[in-house]
This record gives sequence, C-alpha cells and structure tokens, in this order.
Amino acid sequence: MSGATHGTAPGPRLYDRAAELAAVARLSDPTGTGGGGILFVTGGPGEGRSALLARAAGDFPGAAHRVAAPGHRVPWSGARALFAALAPGAPDVRRALRTARGEDGVAAAVSGLLGDLPVLLCLDDLHLWDAHSRAALTAAWRRGPLPGRPGPRWLVSAARHHRLPGVPGAETVRLGRLGPDGARALLGDLCAPPPAAPVARRLVEEAAGHPGVLVAAVRRLGAARLAGAAPLPEPPVDGAVLTEVYGGFLEHLPADSRRLLTVVALAGRTGRAAARPGGVAVDAVLDGARATRTPVEPLDGLVADGLLRRADGLLRFEDPFLGRAVLAAAPASPHHRARRAGAARTASALARGERHRADRLGPPAAVRALAPVVRGRSQLVRGLAALADGPVMDAHEALLRAAELLRGRAPAEASDARFLAMEAAWAGGDVDACLAALGLGGDAGGTERDFLDGLAAALTLRFDAARPPLARVVARDGAEDDPRLLLRAGSAALVLGDTAAAARVHARALARARAEHRTALLPRALEHLAYAELRDGRYSRAARTAREGLRAAERTGQRNVAAHQHAVLALVASVTGDGEAVAEHAGLALDTARTHGLAQAATLAEWALARDERGRGPAAQAAARLAPLVRAGPRGGHFALRMLVVPCFVEAAVAAGRTAEARSAAGEYAVWAAYGVDGAAPALLARCRALLARSEGGGEDGEAAHWFGEAVRRHDGCGNDFERARTLLAYGTWLRLRRRPGAARGPLRDALVTFERAAADGWADHARSELRATGGAGGGAADPAAWGLLTPQQQRIARLAAQGATNREIAGRLTLSPRTVDHHLRGVFARLGIRSRVELPGMVGAGLPAQAGGTEAKGLVSSRARRSAGPS
Repeated sequence: MSGATHGTAPGPRLYDRAAELAAVARLSDPTGTGGGGILFVTGGPGEGRSALLARAAGDFPGAAHRVAAPGHRVPWSGARALFAALAPGAPDVRRALRTARGEDGVAAAVSGLLGDLPVLLCLDDLHLWDAHSRAALTAAWRRGPLPGRPGPRWLVSAARHHRLPGVPGAETVRLGRLGPDGARALLGDLCAPPPAAPVARRLVEEAAGHPGVLVAAVRRLGAARLAGAAPLPEPPVDGAVLTEVYGGFLEHLPADSRRLLTVVALAGRTGRAAARPGGVAVDAVLDGARATRTPVEPLDGLVADGLLRRADGLLRFEDPFLGRAVLAAAPASPHHRARRAGAARTASALARGERHRADRLGPPAAVRALAPVVRGRSQLVRGLAALADGPVMDAHEALLRAAELLRGRAPAEASDARFLAMEAAWAGGDVDACLAALGLGGDAGGTERDFLDGLAAALTLRFDAARPPLARVVARDGAEDDPRLLLRAGSAALVLGDTAAAARVHARALARARAEHRTALLPRALEHLAYAELRDGRYSRAARTAREGLRAAERTGQRNVAAHQHAVLALVASVTGDGEAVAEHAGLALDTARTHGLAQAATLAEWALARDERGRGPAAQAAARLAPLVRAGPRGGHFALRMLVVPCFVEAAVAAGRTAEARSAAGEYAVWAAYGVDGAAPALLARCRALLARSEGGGEDGEAAHWFGEAVRRHDGCGNDFERARTLLAYGTWLRLRRRPGAARGPLRDALVTFERAAADGWADHARSELRATGGAGGGAADPAAWGLLTPQQQRIARLAAQGATNREIAGRLTLSPRTVDHHLRGVFARLGIRSRVELPGMVGAGLPAQAGGTEAKGLVSSRARRSAGPS
C-alpha cells in the first residue's frame, strides 16, 4: 500500500541498526546536504527493509510518502503508483504520467507535484517495479533536482540480489543479521510475557539473527509453547516458517531460476558425494539439471546476484535459509511430489556417479498406469505451461506427446496439441520439429487437413502445392467462430504472404477471445495480431496491439509471449528512431528468448537493434549484427525471418564494404522473391540490385539507375510506405553522389515527408541531411509553392514562428511540448528549403497565408514584449 505521513507518528523500534539509522539521519537532516539525496537499502527477505523505511518516514520532520511496489509489473505501473501517492485522487495523474515519459522525465513531474517542501520519498522493493518505471527513476536520480528546487530525498529499498543503478552521490547500506543481544531484544518486544529462558535461547539460536524468521517462528507458537509448558515443534524453524518469509521472494524469481535452485537444493539434500562441507559439486548439479530438463543458463546470474556461491567446483546457498525455503516451497500435490522424488533420486544417483541408473529412472508405476487420455491431458497442461513461460522445445515435446496420447481418444484436444506443438517449434526455429507435429495429423480432415498439408508444403518450399489448401483455410475464416481456429487461418494467411488478410483474421480471433472472456488465450491472439500488423507495415497499430498484449501477457505470467511483444515494440521503435526504446525492448526480449530458446523473438530483437544502428549511421556494426540472421542452419536466423532480413543486410553490407556477402544474400533472396509469397519482395530485390550495382560503379544511365527506377515503380503497388521511403532515400543519395542534385531532391523530399509522417526521426534526420547536401535545405531561393507540402500542424507552427513566437510560447498555445515544436520546425525548414526561422517572415511575405495564426502569434509576442519591458 502507499501512504503519506508528516513526522507525527514514531516509526517501529529497530535493533542493531545503528549504521543504517545514521545513514537515514544524514539523508533526513534539513540543515545538511540531504536535499535531493538518495539512500539505497538492500537486504534479504524479512531482514527489515520495510521496517527501516517505516522508521525513516515516522522520524522525518517534513512530509514523507511511502510507495510500495505495484501488484503487476506492467509498463509504467510503478510510476503511476508514485504519482497516485503524491496526488491521491487527482484527476490528472495519467496526464502527469504521460508528461513524465517525455524529455523532462519523472524529475519534472515529481517536482511539480511536490512543490518546494522538504519531502522524503520511501520506495519499497525497487526490484519488483517494472522496467519502464525503474529506468525513468534512474534518469531522474542521475539528473538530480531541478535548478532552484530543493528536490525530494529518496530512500529506496531493494532485494540484496538486485543490481542497483549507478547514481552519483548515492549512498548504499546493506542490512545484516542481528546479534544475540539484538535478537533477544526483538524477542522481548514480540512476546508478552517474555518466553521461558530455554525457549528464548532455542529460538534465538534457530533464527540465527534473522529478524523475519524470528518473527514468523514466534507467530506460530502459542502461549503454552512460549512459556515452556508444551514442547516446541522440531525444528522450531521449519518449512512453514521459511515459506512465510521467503515465499514471496521466490515467487518473483524467474521460473527457470527457481527450478535450478531446486535442483541445487535437492542435490545438497540427497547426494552423498555431492553434499560436501563446502557445498554441492557443480558437475552433479549440471548433470541433475540435464536429467530433469532444467535450463542451466540462469546459473551464472544466480551466482552474480549472490543467491549462490561457487568456489573450488562447489555450489552452496549464500543464505542457508533460502536453500531450505526452496525445498519447502515446492508444490505439494501428488504429481509434484512424484516429480520431486524422481528428481531427488536422479540427483542422488548422479552425485554417486551412477549415471547408467539415473538415465533409466522413469516415471513411477502409478503414473504409467493412468489412462492414456489422463496422461495426454497432463502432458497438454505441462506443454501449455512451458509454452507460456519455459523452454519452447520442452513445450514442443510435451505437446507432441499429448497429441500422440489423445489421438483417436479426444480429437479436439489432440488437434490443439498438434497446432500448439507446431507453434512451439516455430517459435524455436526448428523446421523438422514443426514437420513432426504436422505429421501427427493423419486422422485429420476438412479444414485442418488443408492447414496441415499446406503448411507442411510451405515449410519444404513447395509453394505451388501449399497455396490451394492454405487459401481454402483463409477463405473459411468467415465461417469460423472459435478463436483457436481463427488463429490457424491467420497463420495460413501469413504463410501465403497476405498480410492484410492475416491482420483481419487475427483481429477477428482477438474479438472472439474477448467476447468469450478467454483470458489465457488473449495474449496469444494479441501476439499474432501485432506480428501481422507489423508485417503489413502498420507500425503504429502494431505498437498499440503489442503494448496491450504485453500487459495481458504479464498479467497471466506468459513471459514467452511478452518477449515476442517486446521484440515487436523494438522493431517499431527502430522505425521511429527511438534508440532508447529499441535498446530497452530488445534487451527485455533477448533476456527471455536466450534462456527459453525463442529463436523468432531473438531474430526480431536483433533485427531491431541492427536497424537502429543503421538508421544512426554505423553500417559496419549493423552488418555484423545482421550477418548471422541471414545465415541458414542452427546458428543462423529464424527460418521464417531470414529472407525478410536480407534487404536490410544488403544495404548495410554494401555500405560496410562486404559486397561479396551482400551479393550472395541477394542471390538467395531472388529465389525467395520468385515464390511470390511476399508482396514487397520484388521491390526490395530491385533495391538490393541497385545498391549492388551502385557499389560496383553503375553509370548514370546504367544498371543502378535501372534498378532504382524498378524499385520505386514496384513499391507503388505493394504498400509499406516506410520501405518505399528507404528506397527513395537510397535513390536520392545515389543521385546526389552522381552529381545530380536537382534530380535527387524529389526522391529525398518524398522520403523525408514519409519518414516524418511515420515519426521516424532517425531516418528523417538522415534524409534531411542528404537533402541539405543537395542545396535543397538552403543555399538557393525559397520556393513559396512548397507551402502546400506542409501538414496543417506544421503550417500553424510556421505561422506562429514567422511572427516571432518562441518554441515554448508555441508549445503553450498549441498544447504541445517544446521538443515537438522543434521537431516540426526542422521539417518545415527542410520542406520550404530554408535554413532557419529567420527566413520564415520572408516566406509569409512572399504570399503564404499568415492570417489564421497571425493574431494569436502577435498576442504572444506582445505579452513577451510587455514582460521584457518590466512594470509600467
């Protein structure tokens, strides 16, 4: 919960926290240098981070606000909780949040809500805040308070394993365990009357100075046990106590990290050779992880975060209570008990070197005796769980097994299992696994038969055989009401290259999923729709869908879907030129994609990073990043995306001097374009050939000119204005380099207009620079007829600027930000062929309409003149 205090209520009593309280006092001292200061407090579960924040808020002489981590880690939820705490019930909280995402950031929004009063902001559990809010807060902390403002003081708690941001001047204190005297004093506070002396000694000993464990242990003992009249449970600190203290912490760890910690804990408990005084043998843990299909990739992160310690080939828990809590928190259903027992036997056998026995350990007889339908449905549930938040090839195997067990017994569920197994393999980039899933549909008929046959033909590049059955699947979308079947129809449309139909069908699937309240299916429907819109060149719609899908995926714990949505958002940001957003979303996508084997999401994210690098200029870096993505094989890019990436690679490779690689990729792309399953491929192939011809010195009327002309002509019939603008930019650049500036200005102006309409700032800057190099942005007479090229918003801004209004005055008049005004003015200069706002009055004087904005601009200028003149 969030709340505010004003220093009237004392905080809780704390023990053995003298150094931490001294740091808080330095932060809170109004006569010192605490204004705008930051204190980070880290500690493990139950070690008293929240108690220290409560004490600091109670002792602070001014207003203090405590803000807890939001319940859901959806984008900007943490910032929204912060603003709601500062201005509870205010109707403009969402508006303040939107402002905080701009250039001024959270610092300006917080300062505007706080005013000039000394304020302490206590933010609890920073590690549970969403990445967007953490990044915004970090930027605000690094900038410091605004000029002339004291700025708030920040007291921020985080789990010990959380990597704190680097903030100049920030202080960090790390909570430790209590000493015996502190533990006894805390125990005296907890118990009235005091416990019997033997009981107190036992509790202090068992809790080992951990305040949270001591509190939880006392809470579950009755008066008789505390008084010594009844025996204590054995042990007093058991699994229930540790689950109460550590359960929430474990729930927020990634699933793969929890699984690996469980393997370590089981190996330490059951292995004789593995469990040594210094810990568990690393090799035994790795073998146990392989035997139980537990990913080992999180191991280095767990060691780096301090949850595990690795030394001399051994692993151990840094906090022994955590290892016991991991075992206690494991699910207790019969199915999970069987899995835990099997994992323990496997770890024990591996630890003793009995690999032959461990390999033969299978499911218990009770599981084998279950009916095939029951086992099939169990495998289906396991597969769905892994498909949502686990290694996708694990999901593929479970779903494949489910399809085999359910075939002929539960046809509808078997069909779902086949399709989901194919989706898992598709996400993992494994063509053979996709075909294996499709091959299980021998008993399918009707539309499903068409889908299986058509997709199998497409995956083996037999597109003539694939088109008729897949076209029938797409044509039946109007007769389908089940969103699952609509998702298949949309997938068929994507394979055929009909991106508009794919977007339409997936939109229908989404509508049906919403109407039927299919909460678990909703993220997948949004994932499919966002990708279809991205492929269709509808970038703003794709971003909106992906953001909604990201929220839905995070609400339902579907991290694999969230990774794909992050990748889509990264690609959209690479179009708009928002480098920070590209890096953030691509990084989040790759974090999950690399551990869960999401080849499709990883390829999209890497593609986005390369496009951003190319838009900013460094062709060599972009080419190096793209080269693996266009390569075939297990170390290459995703099989369904390789050819889509080739045009971007050719452009970067040619600019980087890697012509031979570019020509080889273009040759393969020519074969792909001939299949006719990508409407934009002919235009993009022509652009690739033009760029290659340019690099080899094609003459003015030679091969390069021919292919550039072909590319522009073919773009006109295939949509995707962004790619057309990139072709025009390349064409205009080539013409300029051929010393034909007059001919270059037309393509460059068209490219600039398209980039600006798409808010592709990086690409627009590139086009603007090329246009300026031709003399089109100054150096010649201004063209009054160019006024018609301006958008209505640009015309309004130009009129006001021509009358002398500043960017800030224009922003206030038109309810924009000064940065947006500056962006529009740069576009105005490029289109009108002028260098600066000084030349705008001349354009107005040359006959451009200035009346619509003249009065308001003059009013702004007059008011500014009155202010500069002083009081009358």
